[in-house]
Amino acid sequence: MNPPLVLLPGSGCSPDLWSGLGLGEQVVHGALDAPTLDGCVERLLGALPPRFKLAGLSLGGIVAMALVRRAPERVAALGLLATNARPPTDAQHAAWARQREALAAGRTARDLQCDLLPALTARRTPEQDERVLAMADAVGGRIWDAQLRLQATRVDERPGLRDVRVPTLVLAGEHDTVCPVANHVEIAAAVPGAELHVLPGAGHLLPLDAPDAIGAFLQDLRGSSRNAVIIT
Repeated sequence: MNPPLVLLPGSGCSPDLWSGLGLGEQVVHGALDAPTLDGCVERLLGALPPRFKLAGLSLGGIVAMALVRRAPERVAALGLLATNARPPTDAQHAAWARQREALAAGRTARDLQCDLLPALTARRTPEQDERVLAMADAVGGRIWDAQLRLQATRVDERPGLRDVRVPTLVLAGEHDTVCPVANHVEIAAAVPGAELHVLPGAGHLLPLDAPDAIGAFLQDLRGSSRNAVIIT
């Protein structure tokens, strides 16, 4: 039986991030709602099937890297989208602290997402902006705060990438300023046999900027039986 595909969204994003990709209903949506990286991985491992294929975007990709490092026997294939294997910087810690302070002072998840809109998609329209803001509404301030705390517990995932032994797709947006293409070149070079694709004209939220391409890549990941792929 083909293992199910598990999808992990980015911070401030709901499962709607993956809608419209033609994946059907046979996917599992994982939640990023624990305040530490280890805690999030523990919750997911306790809730997910014994073996699965795994794709994550941004923070979801970071959690995916931690999960395959922790339980490689559970993961049959891996997709890393718009993400970053490096540990947090001082500037990132400061930014997350400011966001937590803003939430504590009464700002909403939508307010924070609105501040981030220019960096999230490269093909902005009023309709797409509203979709991004609606995802923040669905996440809410409590879970956003937990995700900010989770971010602060990240570690350097690069050493563990050398031990990944499953088919791996690494997908980047050409115009992603949050997680630039160079991040993904580094990840793909570290994972044996990883396949790297850069999506032309796309920004950070790849499923919104390039839904047809991302849908095709995830369908390929879901059906993959490859033992090795080539960096392109």
